[in-house]
Amino acid sequence: MAITPSSTDELLVEQHDRIAVITLNRPERLNAISREMLGELSAKMVEANKDPDTRCIVLTGAGRGFCSGLDLINTSDNMDERQGRGQNRPRQLFDLRDAPINVMWSIDTPIICAINGAAAGYGMDMTLLCDMRIASENAKMAAVTAKRNVVPESGGTWLLPRLIGWAKTAELYYRARTLNAQEALEMGLVNTVVPADELMDTAMQWAQEVADNAPMAVQTTKRMMRMGLEESYDTAVDHLMVHLNGMFQSEDFEEGVRAFMEKRKPNFTGR
Repeated sequence: MAITPSSTDELLVEQHDRIAVITLNRPERLNAISREMLGELSAKMVEANKDPDTRCIVLTGAGRGFCSGLDLINTSDNMDERQGRGQNRPRQLFDLRDAPINVMWSIDTPIICAINGAAAGYGMDMTLLCDMRIASENAKMAAVTAKRNVVPESGGTWLLPRLIGWAKTAELYYRARTLNAQEALEMGLVNTVVPADELMDTAMQWAQEVADNAPMAVQTTKRMMRMGLEESYDTAVDHLMVHLNGMFQSEDFEEGVRAFMEKRKPNFTGR
């Protein structure tokens, strides 16, 4: 199986064996996220997560930017349109269950972000929701929401303190700082920095290493890491043992043991 092509040319989807590459494709707008891209990005993330043959997702951007955030021009137009219809529309509760920020957080398939340029606002939050971040030397992380009188609405205030600590997070958000790739590396925001022409090769190499491992083990590890943020130590250990007992009965466990004994690379099937 493989994930199907995107229904919009603003989002490109390619399948490379067991790796799905998803590319934000509005380079003329530095890949600002349109409403159409929001729905399609969620759908493709879910589809990749359900595909047993897709073991890793690589997320990147086309052109010189990764993602400049939500498309504020479209948002402004929509606000003007709503105001023209009157101010007394009934309020509705937010429903973010299918939003990319929630989908990316909840799926078990690992996501590697290949940050090819500037990531700001929603774009920066999307990078934080990825499991690993590989930055081009041209990458930037822009925590500039305070300069727009908005907040990091896409999970940043929850994610960033857990990644780099309270004080460093406060430094970025309160001062509205923009970090270059090396500064992001020093602060622990990215895993590594590579030359621009090596970005995708490096991302694909990492993704292949992920895909070569037992998918059940990788995905369960990701789920337990995610759930462990809200669990006590005792609960987390007990939860892990429940999963481990089932994994001992799998074909992939037997294959892993045989490959170790035979001193060869294992061939995991996900069963």
